[in-house]
Amino acid sequence: MAKQLSFTKYEHEVLPDYRQKLNMAESTEDVKKFFVYTVMELLDKIFEGEMQFKYDDVALMQSSAPPYSINQRLLSTETFLSVWNHSDLPNLIERLAESAANRYKHLEKHPEKTDAKIRI
Repeated sequence: MAKQLSFTKYEHEVLPDYRQKLNMAESTEDVKKFFVYTVMELLDKIFEGEMQFKYDDVALMQSSAPPYSINQRLLSTETFLSVWNHSDLPNLIERLAESAANRYKHLEKHPEKTDAKIRI
């Protein structure tokens, strides 16, 4: 049986700030942005400078399963693919994406909250 890497430690490092940002998100665009930046931060911690990550490498896809997408550029690199296939990284990103998708849906159902903040 192959050994699986765990990056839960890094998830716990980014989670408090991520939750706070999601709670303070005023629009669905904020939710998408906070998700992407948090995943980029997580990936930077995991890969420790071995790879450079761009904003469009990951996206929140709130209506799909799983609720995120990873750019083919990353999935085609051996370094990323090795970690992706032999660790809990897909699960960590899915948990972050599910939280963001839930907040996204909430803001979509209550656009008056966003409109009120914009007008002030």
